[in-house]
Amino acid sequence: MASEDILTLKTSPSPRVLPRIPSIVLWIGAVALAWLVLAHFYRDTMSTLWAWAPLLAGGLRMNVLISVLAIAIGTVLGAIVGALELSRGRWIGAPAKAYVQVFRNAPILVLIFFATYVFPFEIRFGSTYLPFPDWIKATIGLALPASAHIAEIFRGAILSITSAQWEASASLGLSRSQTLRWVILPQCVKRVLPPWMNLYAMITMSTTLASLVGVTELLESAKNATNTVNRTDFTIIIYLAVLTLFFLYCYPITRFTARLERKYAFH
Repeated sequence: MASEDILTLKTSPSPRVLPRIPSIVLWIGAVALAWLVLAHFYRDTMSTLWAWAPLLAGGLRMNVLISVLAIAIGTVLGAIVGALELSRGRWIGAPAKAYVQVFRNAPILVLIFFATYVFPFEIRFGSTYLPFPDWIKATIGLALPASAHIAEIFRGAILSITSAQWEASASLGLSRSQTLRWVILPQCVKRVLPPWMNLYAMITMSTTLASLVGVTELLESAKNATNTVNRTDFTIIIYLAVLTLFFLYCYPITRFTARLERKYAFH
């Protein structure tokens, strides 16, 4: 082959590779396109939906508030219960394991009703009566199963750390609690984060059950709107809107969780 041909091969431009579009962009684009089509064919219905948009936004804020508080309470309680499960004392580990088994396998709806009717409607401090809202009771009802799942996630993350870490810490004179706090827990963060985020997405979707105990969240707001408008086309559109809002909130969380799982799979 001539030197000119070799030079031509070396300097010829490589074929252009199209950038890879993230799946989350494709899904959100598809959802946006579907709503544009609906807006074109159902203009009157969409204008009515837009009038009810502030009510739906308020309901969604309640769902987010309940889910954030439930996962926060569940994380703190679950970390404590998960640590107690690993206790060498029988009278400490056995109740913790029983707690996990009960609340992990109990139906979430039953726990929400349990929290609703067990706690009082108001709390008395002397001559002052403070209301105990239903949304707080629903939050507690969701925090109980969340804490049980987080306890198992936390326990599994601790057990995944090699025993050499405990032995090395003991050789340095660290107690078991110091080893857990300063050596083991920092290494558990990568292992706990992906399933914790996946659990949060599940808890968020379960917040719709709070409507059954009188909490005005997104699903209950949509129900109130359909009872007022009382049109079949509006009922279909507004429940599609509810589905879309939950999808737009939960799908990015699940995608980010999948990225974390791939990133920390072998670390």
